[in-house]
Amino acid sequence: LENNPEDVPQAQASRWSGLATRSASAAVLALVFLAVLWKGGWIFTWFILMAALMMMREWNNLTEHKGSLWRFAGLFYVSIPCASLIWLRNVHFLENPQAGMWLVLYLIIIVSITDIGAYFTGRQVGGPRLAPVISPNKTWAGLGGGMVSAAVAGGICHLFTPYPVQLISCVVLGMALAFVAQMGDLFESWMKRDAGVKDSGTLIPGHGGLLDRIDGLVFTLPVFAAGVAISGLVL
Repeated sequence: LENNPEDVPQAQASRWSGLATRSASAAVLALVFLAVLWKGGWIFTWFILMAALMMMREWNNLTEHKGSLWRFAGLFYVSIPCASLIWLRNVHFLENPQAGMWLVLYLIIIVSITDIGAYFTGRQVGGPRLAPVISPNKTWAGLGGGMVSAAVAGGICHLFTPYPVQLISCVVLGMALAFVAQMGDLFESWMKRDAGVKDSGTLIPGHGGLLDRIDGLVFTLPVFAAGVAISGLVL
């Protein structure tokens, strides 16, 4: 059977459905986060602690059928990335009081660009599924597109970084963080599928819960913070 030409626009519309809502809510969330990130201090710490409480609530909803051990594990799942984020914001390097802000901003850019690159590449290219049982919409093309996008973003960030690092290091780091971010996305997808829900919550229009929006950061924050500490950049 041939496809009905009238169905093509509908299929295209379905492919990009919800993009406007997702973009608008992401923009608002980004502006709020950037404001508290720039302010730093107790305001930033308070903001992250409030976010941690909301994340714990969503985690408890996802794991209420799994028992107390999984709920206890949520303390580590939430507290470690949140503590890493607060620590990164307070890093001082080369007598630059805003060094921590730039470190956090770099990670946010890499993870966000990864999501955007994976989203558009996956829908335009399609192809074999990355993990069909866990997340049927994710493809290997999307993973590749996300990693390439993060590599480009990492290279661009090299032009503005105050740290003495090589271009190739920024590119490779961007790709590595993109891969870790995608694994965090897959883990969140597995948790939701296991719980039988579409989203972890309803806080953010078009995205779902807070864990839905920052699943990549949950995995990348501890890795990036450990890398910063081990590299010896922190004075």
